[in-house]
Amino acid sequence: MDMKKINSGKLRAIGYDARERILQVRLDNGDMLQYSGVGEDIWRRLSSSGAAWSYYRDNVEEEFTVKKVPASAPAGKNPLDDLFGPK
Repeated sequence: MDMKKINSGKLRAIGYDARERILQVRLDNGDMLQYSGVGEDIWRRLSSSGAAWSYYRDNVEEEFTVKKVPASAPAGKNPLDDLFGPK
């Protein structure tokens, strides 16, 4: 997934996979988070917002299912699948 560098609040990069409907964000502490079920309208508004951190906090952070992933994990892939196989 291509990540767009951003410097807004604690956000440092954001990316989106439209096919999988996954929003990925990298925070200033290095955490990489993936939110599932995110529509393209949310992505468009976040990526074009002049206050991306506020938009993220109000419309993404607690509204979608999240998982923490290694910074190099591809979108939609659970890093544990390599060890245990997909569900």
